[in-house]
Formats: sequence, C-alpha cells, structure tokens
Amino acid sequence: MTRLALAFATGLPKPAGPTVVIYPNSQFDLVDLVNVQIVHPFHPINRVWSDRNLKTTVMLPAAHYDLAVVCCTRSKKQTADLIAQAAHCADIVVVDGQKTDGVESHYKALRKQLDVNGTITKAHGRLFWFAGTDLGHMRSKLQVVDGFTTQAGVFSVGSIDDGSELLVQSLPKDMVGNIADLGAGWGYLSSKILGCEAVTNIDLVEANHIALECAKLNVADQRANFHWADATQWVGCYDAVVMNPPFHTGRVGDIDLGRSFIAVAARILRSKGALYMVANRHLPYEIFLNQCFGKVVEQPGDARFKLFHATRPKRK
Repeated sequence: MTRLALAFATGLPKPAGPTVVIYPNSQFDLVDLVNVQIVHPFHPINRVWSDRNLKTTVMLPAAHYDLAVVCCTRSKKQTADLIAQAAHCADIVVVDGQKTDGVESHYKALRKQLDVNGTITKAHGRLFWFAGTDLGHMRSKLQVVDGFTTQAGVFSVGSIDDGSELLVQSLPKDMVGNIADLGAGWGYLSSKILGCEAVTNIDLVEANHIALECAKLNVADQRANFHWADATQWVGCYDAVVMNPPFHTGRVGDIDLGRSFIAVAARILRSKGALYMVANRHLPYEIFLNQCFGKVVEQPGDARFKLFHATRPKRK
C-alpha cells in the first residue's frame, strides 16, 4: 500500500471535488482518485500522464481544489514554492516524498508554522497533510546571474554551468547555418552561439518547461526558436548540434541518456554537419561516439570536463 493509499485509509479525507497532483513521477499511485489534474513541466513525464487520458498541464492552474498533492522534487526551493502554490488554492494539501528528496526538512519547517493534521512514514519517505493557508513567504523568485534569468528547479540554477562555459570557449567563431541546441536549459549556449552572424536559425530543444521559459527571457533573438520537447525524440536537419547532455534520471546516473542524445545528433545532422559536445570526464562516451560518427576528435578540456568535435555522422 502506498503512502497516499495508507493516508486515505487512516484519516485523510478523500476529496469529493477536483484534485491536483503536482510533479508526480510516472509510477505515482493516484489511488483511484477521480477528477484529477496532473501538473508536470518535464515533457516525457507529462506525456506519460497525458497518454493515460488524464488532464495535464505544465503550471498549476488558477482554480480551486478540494485536494492538492505535492510531490517533492530534488530542489528544496522549488518544492517549497510548489507547497505555497498548493496551499493557496486547495482545502487540503498533501506533501509526499522520499527522504533523499528532502521531505523531512519540509515537514519540520511546516510543523513550526501550522498544524499538521496527519503524517505517514513508509518506504524511506514521508507523507503529511494540512489545511490550505497563506504561505506566500515560501514562494521562490527568479534569479539573475550575469544577466541570465534562472529559476528554482532548472539545471545550474543561479550560476553558469562550468561545462557549458568551457564548451562555449571551444566553439568555432564562424558557425553557420541551422543549429540545434539539444537540452538547451535556460539558453546559455544558444545565447553565445547567436553571436555568430552567419547562424541563420537555432532550435532550443528542452524538456523542462520551466527552463525553456527562462531561455525565452535569456535569448532575445529572432533567429531562436523554442521547443518544449524530448530531445531524444527530436527530428530535423542541421548544420551543427551543440549539447551538454544530462546524465541523470532523477538521482540515478544514466549513461544511456547521454548516448541517446548522441544518437539523435548523428541522425539529425547533415552529412557535412558537426557535433560539439561537453561531458563530465568520468562518462565513457567515446566508444558510442565512434559508433555514430566517422571522425571524433577530443579537444582540450580540463580536469572535470572533456570536449568532443564529431563529424561524418553515420546513417544507420
């Protein structure tokens, strides 16, 4: 029995009206709830819930709910912001998460501010609930660093990623044509590439809707196009691909995620196109790069990151 199911069995009132579930993973147990709205900004997970014929959105709608369920994220500030949003629009707020995602810190903080009506501990996690109230002081704000806007819940929030900065320094100064930025984040790579006048178009492909909205603020150029999409499924035809691919699924390292980005790059590049990529030094991408490209050159990196320039994409 999941924590939510156990909570309903031991005192949490089951809602008669609408319920919103905020940032659930694809295995989250909805416990036969009806009239459910799913909120998730990550394209692949949003798509999973949509394919199950549930209503989905990327942001919490301005509506009233009998129950809001907030699933903790890896970002403490983001989770606190989601709790505050939920408390503003729901009669009862449930917070659920693993200890590794900081649920205990949220539980302890909220117990000092309000009455927690119930709690369940199970499977290395905690669930607790309380009545909706004003928690506006917990809302997060946009962060600006070196002129770039970021927000809690995005990769490299509040700072320029060292790997991306290293990649920018290694890029040719005369990039031309149609460019794809796979996993574009909040737009740092694209903003720098658009300094090349011969670039005619750049597609920023990003699965995190929050990051993409930041990118729209950071990349003010008519040549930029913004796509909320799963980069591992992207199609197109490009003169160059740039990327700093993710290598985690949640907290779990996933080397296949980076490999899938490489495979897409090889598929969408023109025959004379080039891939420019940065990766953490411990990640063994070399063999797969050579399987996907006829020529792979490792450029000078540093102790933490390695840089690759790959050409002659192989058509499988």
